Amino acid sequence: MRNPFQVVFFLALSLCLASPLSANTQAFVDAVESLKSKSFKTKAAAVDAIAQSGDPNAEVLLRALLDGRVYKLKANSAVAIAEKDPDGEWLIRAARDGTDLGKIPKSGLKKIIVNNSMRGSLRIELARLSLRDTDPDQRRLAVKSLYASLTPETTLLLREIIVEERHPDVLEALRIALALSDLESTDTDRRVAAIGALADSMHPEARNRLAEIVEKGAADTSDVELHAQSAAVVALAKIDRWRSFYGFVETTFFGVSLGFVLALAAIGLTITFGVMGVINMAHGELIMLGAYATYVVQQLMPNHIELSLFVAIPVAFTTSALVGVLIERGVVRFLYGRPLETLLATFGVSLILQQTVRTIFSPLNRAVTTPEWMSGQFVINDALAFTNIRIYIVIFSIIVFLALTTLLRFTTLGLQIRAVSQNREMARAMGIRGGWIDATTFGLGSGVAGLAGVALSQLTNVGPNLGQAHIVDSFMVVVFGGVGNLWGTLIAGLSLGVANKFIEPFVGAVLAKILVLVFIIIFIQRRPRGLFPQHGRAAEA
Repeated sequence: MRNPFQVVFFLALSLCLASPLSANTQAFVDAVESLKSKSFKTKAAAVDAIAQSGDPNAEVLLRALLDGRVYKLKANSAVAIAEKDPDGEWLIRAARDGTDLGKIPKSGLKKIIVNNSMRGSLRIELARLSLRDTDPDQRRLAVKSLYASLTPETTLLLREIIVEERHPDVLEALRIALALSDLESTDTDRRVAAIGALADSMHPEARNRLAEIVEKGAADTSDVELHAQSAAVVALAKIDRWRSFYGFVETTFFGVSLGFVLALAAIGLTITFGVMGVINMAHGELIMLGAYATYVVQQLMPNHIELSLFVAIPVAFTTSALVGVLIERGVVRFLYGRPLETLLATFGVSLILQQTVRTIFSPLNRAVTTPEWMSGQFVINDALAFTNIRIYIVIFSIIVFLALTTLLRFTTLGLQIRAVSQNREMARAMGIRGGWIDATTFGLGSGVAGLAGVALSQLTNVGPNLGQAHIVDSFMVVVFGGVGNLWGTLIAGLSLGVANKFIEPFVGAVLAKILVLVFIIIFIQRRPRGLFPQHGRAAEA
């Protein structure tokens, strides 16, 4: 039997723990009810009580109050958060606990008014709540959100917070915020010290404020302003140098990511062209099939979007590879040695594939959802950030390239493909089945095109014309890098991608592509076999 003293002890302990919780909850409920008062003084006290209550709904309610979304229901005087829906009705939630209360016409609501003084208090309390968040990223973002609206009250709050803060990124954001505040100081030394601190910040607000000091110094020739202006000029020059450098790095990254996409789209083409000498005009549609395979997989896995891409990769490869084998066995193998007829035949196949997709999926573009783990940015600083999706595409392209290189160099199949590529007759004399290698190679190149479609589905909408938009770029990469050379394709893709991104800001996207095309035409006049010419049958053809 349980000891009665233990029972009494646990009951007492439970009451002690429950009493503060009940008191805090009641304080929150009472404060919410006080928002209905006509007195701004009473409502201001209610805002303070809500912020101090520790209730999980406090921040949501205060933010809604600041945004003007808190109302009193005329029917029962309850306080609610309301938002207008597309039908013109208002969705309401209980301010106390966020319970959904359904829809109500606007006539059933009476807005709870806040004045400017209350808005200032709301901003401070929201900042206080955000700055106490357990997530350092949220605290850092909360500090940065105050950069453009610092007041004596928020500055005082930041000075209290910085004493307790330990995370280096949040500390840096706090130092910048206090430096921005010190720019308004009447103490010249303090202003100059603040300007020096801002010289290391890449945040746009820091640069804007320093530019204002430079302009003010040009109009006000007093010694104090001239001293501040001189320091601001030096700080601005340092900031601009670093921003130019980070801009260069960012442009280079975008060019590299574009280059990997181009290379991934062209690798399959360079395999079929290099081994078989076939100009496959349906290559773009094989890329399109890979993108549609990704879309279909997501439709079949609506509750597992985060995993859908891992399923879509083998599905897209298999789908495009099987279609590629059918094209080779059904059309291409009857036209070897007749390049013009092969080109026309595969062009006809591309039209058939486009129309098939239009019949099944309609001519409308389809959007593929980006998984949560691929969204967002990898932030280096306020002037440099890389989108996660492009980082993952670069990694994916490298993996595909290395896997394909390993297959071609270190496997029996790869040895046979290279043998047929260099000398078909000699390879056949050694017992290699040329027809089987042709079908396998065409399927392999088509499968890689499907993988390119998976990557492109994360960058653009999926539609019947997706392949047409990339077939010309793929051919440019293959010709520039050297037919049948994987490393040439990779280097050519990266070169053209980076060149495109550096030219675009000056002449625009369309003219940049034209200039790149003109460059390739001139280059091919000098080096008809590309950067890395292939040796063997394809080179002699």
